Amino acid sequence: MPVKEGDFIKLSYTGRSFGMVFDTTSEAEARDSGAFDEKKKYEPVIVCAGKQQILLGLDEAVMGKEPGDEGTIEIPPEKAFGEREQELMRSYEKKVFNEKPSVGMRVNMPNTGEGTVVKMIGSRVLVDFNHPLAGQTLDYSYKIEGFVEDPAEQIKGLISIFSGLETSISIENGVAKVDLPAGIYSYSRRFVSSKPYITISIFDLVSGIEEIQYIEKYPKPEKKAEEIKE
Repeated sequence: MPVKEGDFIKLSYTGRSFGMVFDTTSEAEARDSGAFDEKKKYEPVIVCAGKQQILLGLDEAVMGKEPGDEGTIEIPPEKAFGEREQELMRSYEKKVFNEKPSVGMRVNMPNTGEGTVVKMIGSRVLVDFNHPLAGQTLDYSYKIEGFVEDPAEQIKGLISIFSGLETSISIENGVAKVDLPAGIYSYSRRFVSSKPYITISIFDLVSGIEEIQYIEKYPKPEKKAEEIKE
């Protein structure tokens, strides 16, 4: 059965820029290419096809394909991370930075977001807020591992793709319960900012969900042996 818009699929892929791997779901590929990140979990992603949860060029490529299909594609900038925009280059005084800036350094500026220091002239620092891969044509290899029919797995996929969070999901009588790590609202800005979109996406894309409960759990700490003796 071919993939159509709204289908949840499990997808493996590797993205390259000028032959260098910048993103992959394969640990072996990451290690072989020197792009391995110990903090990243390497496994196929779950996405809803046709909803641009991945790059537009890759999203278009999987449409009409079938589980087991694989291929390689070239994605132009307009279907990847966009063209470079001169308006996204900003100049700042050195004194506004919390630490001494250097060319290539990633910085997070108030009201603007994350950018890269590209030039320093005297007391001025030029920061580029374009995506690092903006303006580039990218090469992707991919494989459609299969369809994802389980609603709980679909929800896990949506939460992961939008926030990077790994969660446990249970569903009963149309109520989806999402277990959250203790303190997540204080340390995960990505989850907090994406939560409204995650919620809307679950209702729109996952069948049979009438209510969502986000449950932040705090397990009671165990007493140490010396505390018990006292």
